[in-house]
Amino acid sequence: MLKYLEKIFGSKKEKDVELLLPLVDDINAIYDTLADLTDDELRAKTAEFRAHIHEVTGALQDEETELRERLKEDVPHEEREQILDRLPELRKELDELTKTVLDELLPEAFAVVKDACRRLVGQTFTVAGQQIKWDMIPFDVQLIGGAVLHQGKIAEMATGEGKTLVATMPIYLNALPGRGVHLVTVNDYLASRDSQWMGKIYEFLGLTVGVILQTMQPWERKPAYNADITYGTNNEFGFDYLRDNM
Repeated sequence: MLKYLEKIFGSKKEKDVELLLPLVDDINAIYDTLADLTDDELRAKTAEFRAHIHEVTGALQDEETELRERLKEDVPHEEREQILDRLPELRKELDELTKTVLDELLPEAFAVVKDACRRLVGQTFTVAGQQIKWDMIPFDVQLIGGAVLHQGKIAEMATGEGKTLVATMPIYLNALPGRGVHLVTVNDYLASRDSQWMGKIYEFLGLTVGVILQTMQPWERKPAYNADITYGTNNEFGFDYLRDNM
C-alpha cells in the first residue's frame, strides 16, 4: 500500500528534493556571475559576508560579551542572577538570528564555494603524502546535499557521490560567523587527509583550517581549535571536551 501511495503522491524524499530545486537554481544563477571576478574579488566575498553577519547580529554579540565580562567582576547577587537568567535567552536569540542571516546568505555562499572549486581545477596538491590533481566542482545533487546538512538534517549519499565535497559548502557558510565549525570523521587519517584536501577551498577563500589528531599534545591543539574550521574524530573531540570540563 505504501509503495502504491508513493507512486501516486511521491515519497517524502522526492518532495523534499523538489522544495530545494529552486534553491539550486538560485545558487547556479549566482555562480554564473562569479566568473568575471578576480581571485581576490572572490576571496573578498568572505569578508563581505562576515561584515553583513556582524551588522545583523553585532548588538546581541556585544551584549553577550559585556554580560560575560560583568560576571568576572564582584557584582551583587541579585544582578548576577539577572545576568545568568539573561544569558541563555540571549544565546537563543543570537542563534536564531544567526540562522536567519545564514539562510539568506546560503545561495551566494554556496555559489562562492562552487566557484572556488572551479578555480582550483587542474592544480596539483600534496595531500596525505600523495599528489592529487583537483578535478571537483559540485554537481546539483551535491548542492542539495549541502543545503540538507545546513538545515540540520541527514544527507544520505552513496559511496562515490562526493560526501567530502558536499560538506564544504555548509561548513564554509557556518564558519562565517566566526564561532568555529567542527567536522567529525571516523579516524585520524581521514581527518588529516580531508583537512589538507578540502582545506584548499577554505584557504583559497581566506578561512583558517585546523586538525586534531590523537598524537597531538595539548599545546598543539589550541591553535587547531582556534581555526575557523577544525577537522577531527569523535574520540578526540569528546575527550578534549571532557578534559576541559572536569
